[in-house]
Amino acid sequence: MQDRNLIDFTGQVALVTGGTKGIGAGIARSFLEVGAEVVICGRSQPEQLPEVDGRKAHFVAADVRDSTSLDALFAEIESRYGRLDVAVNNAGGSPAVDAATVSPRFSESIIRLNLLAPLNVAQKANALMQKQEGGGVVLFIGSVSAHRPSPGTAAYGAAKAGILSLVKSLAVEFAPKVRVVSVSPGLIHTEQSQLHYGDEAGIRAVSQTIPAERMGDPEDIGRACLWAASPMASYLSGTDVLLHGGGEKPAFLNASNADANG
Repeated sequence: MQDRNLIDFTGQVALVTGGTKGIGAGIARSFLEVGAEVVICGRSQPEQLPEVDGRKAHFVAADVRDSTSLDALFAEIESRYGRLDVAVNNAGGSPAVDAATVSPRFSESIIRLNLLAPLNVAQKANALMQKQEGGGVVLFIGSVSAHRPSPGTAAYGAAKAGILSLVKSLAVEFAPKVRVVSVSPGLIHTEQSQLHYGDEAGIRAVSQTIPAERMGDPEDIGRACLWAASPMASYLSGTDVLLHGGGEKPAFLNASNADANG
């Protein structure tokens, strides 16, 4: 029986879109830790590349929303490495806006970035992986926003809900050589957390609403991606891995004045 106790990506190539910061950088570092060659992409060169023990990710400037840019990205991956084993669709996001007044053009841009661009990345990754004897794995970074209301980021939440459906369909179309999985983070503490939760006091207060009593770290997501992409998860496809520390406590528990001991 094959030894699957260790996760080892030595000799394999992983692409992480939006891997220059935040969750993406954490995922890139996780794959570097287990020996993978890691390619990250973004619209601009980061000040510091994800690095582990002197091994750095390889950066390629690319806009995942632009088909010509994606063609160049995958051409470089094939030319430089000759293969692609894991593609992590991480690039995305949205500023907070009022859905009642936001422009149609803005909403369309959010859907393009968070749903259509990942589909295009997956299509190109699959074309490469289907030519390989061992196939590959395409991971989508989803969001807890797909599972609950997303006030302030309605189009983003809708796009992430679309990702869940997309993963199920692609898992059927790309099988059996390519597995497709979504990994959906809850609240994650990154270098930009203050934009969403305020200062350290705000971050601590938000953390107390989570059963785990902390936000997740980018490496929490990275480790989940390692497992999902590894032979240990070889039967995992067409489904969502939800990482939220136990979820969010129902608001009525704090609002209720019922006697809990009654």
